[in-house]
Amino acid sequence: MSAIEIVTVPCLSDNYAYLLHDTQSGATAVIDAPEAAPILAELEQRGWRLDHILITHHHADHIQGVADILARHKASVTGAAIDRHRLPPLDRALADGDCFTVGTVTGRMWETPGHTLGHVVYYFEAAGAVFTADTLFALGCGRLFEGTAAQMWQSLSRLASLPEDTRVYCGHEYTASNARFALTIEPFNAELAERAKSITLLRAEGRPTVPTTIGEEKATNPFLRAGNESMSARLGLTDATPDQVFAEIRRRKDVF
Repeated sequence: MSAIEIVTVPCLSDNYAYLLHDTQSGATAVIDAPEAAPILAELEQRGWRLDHILITHHHADHIQGVADILARHKASVTGAAIDRHRLPPLDRALADGDCFTVGTVTGRMWETPGHTLGHVVYYFEAAGAVFTADTLFALGCGRLFEGTAAQMWQSLSRLASLPEDTRVYCGHEYTASNARFALTIEPFNAELAERAKSITLLRAEGRPTVPTTIGEEKATNPFLRAGNESMSARLGLTDATPDQVFAEIRRRKDVF
C-alpha cells in the first residue's frame, strides 16, 4: 500500500495549494496553483518532481501560477471537461466521477457546482483526503458566484456523505472569520464554541486551521447543518427545505 504525504503550501495572502506525494512511485501532484514561487520552492526543498497539476476551478487565484510552474516542471494539467474553455490547456479532461492516478494513488473527481458552475473537488480515498478548494471551507463554503443555492446544497451534501474521518483540505484560510459568523447562527453549539477557541489560538501562532474533517464540519459548520431541524427552527424556517435554509444562511454570510 502506498504511503501518501500531503504538504500545505501557503500562497498569496490567504490561499492554499497542496502537494500530494506518492512515496512509492515518487509521483507528486499539486492541487491548484495560486502562485508559482512558493510551490516551486517547496518542491525544490523536498527534491520532488511535479507530475500533475489538478485544477479545481477557473478563478485566477487558483490557476495563475500554472504557466510558471510548467516552465520548470513537465507536469500534466488536469481539470473539468465542462470548464475547459476557461481553464489553462488541459492534458487530462475529466467528467464527474472519473478516476485518475498520481503514481500508484487513485483519485476521483467530483463536479461540485455552486461557487462556479464548473467547480470540482478531488477525492483520494486511500489517503482519506478530499481537496475542496472553494466549495467547502473550514466552517464555511464559497460564495454563489454562478451556481444556485440548490446546486451548492447538493454539492455540500455529497461531500458530507464521505466518511467522517476524511480530511478536508480547502482553498483558503478563512476559518477565523467563518467561526465568528457560525457563532451568530448557532451560539449554543458547545462544540463550535470550543472549536472557535482553538482556531483563535492557532491563528495567533500563525498556524493553518486546515485540514479539518468531514465529521468536524458536520458538527460545527452551519452550511452543512442546514438540513437539521434545530437549525431551521432557530432561523424561523420550520417549513423550509434544506436548500432554502442553506440559502438563508448564505445570504446572512454574504452581508456579515
